[in-house]
Amino acid sequence: MSDAAIHPTAIVGQHARIGKGVKIGPYCIVGDKVILHDNVELVSHVVIDGNTEVGAGSRIFPFASVGLQPQDLKYHGENSRLVIGERCTIREGATLNPGTEGGGMLTKIGNDCLIMASAHVAHDAIIGNNVIMANYVGIAGHCQVGDNVIFGGNCVVHQFTRVGAHAFIGAHSMVDGDVIPYGMAVGNRAVLTGLNLVGLKRRKFDREEIHKLRAAYRMIFASEGTLRERVEDAAELFKGNALVQDVVAFIAAASDRPILLPRNGPTLD
Repeated sequence: MSDAAIHPTAIVGQHARIGKGVKIGPYCIVGDKVILHDNVELVSHVVIDGNTEVGAGSRIFPFASVGLQPQDLKYHGENSRLVIGERCTIREGATLNPGTEGGGMLTKIGNDCLIMASAHVAHDAIIGNNVIMANYVGIAGHCQVGDNVIFGGNCVVHQFTRVGAHAFIGAHSMVDGDVIPYGMAVGNRAVLTGLNLVGLKRRKFDREEIHKLRAAYRMIFASEGTLRERVEDAAELFKGNALVQDVVAFIAAASDRPILLPRNGPTLD
């Protein structure tokens, strides 16, 4: 801890593990079991407790509550964990809770995530890399969020919901069904409104691969036959397209889960 810059008003547990270059600002509280890797910064008034690990280069802003007891009545003091990846930014008033015995004992945030002010990540949620949660987003317990997902402000996501990689969730949406990879969902209750084409183009996906994904989307969410039949047809027809296969695998992985569907068919702009 000799290399760390700790403000005299901060309270740091005797057994906390503090990496090189860590900055702990005024009035922060760091619990005994906390691990702060190199160059983590707690700006001020941060409370971080429990069996919590914060990856190198992450910054946590004032009044964030990180690693405290889950908001779950089934929690009975089990030694569950919260792991936050590298280079994450957690803004003012955000709340992140550890896991529970009923959900794998782990809440995990990937690398390079931005969790804006007053957002919430509940117990046992697994969040991928490069995820952006705008203000007041609420991720309920046991959710799974893939890489590069963007949530607009005031979104809420129902427990156990999966959101596939590169999806976009529009502001003020209430998501109570799984969102396919590369999909775009909006509304209360949310419906699938197409593919996140803007995100795909910004991330330099191949144009031809995007065209094939659009064709597969129309096939999967057409009205003829069952969803299972249409998914199987798309898997066969587009077997060489990695984007389509991501969608197919996502749907097949949890056939008992509700999945968001388009309200008026699969029309794409």
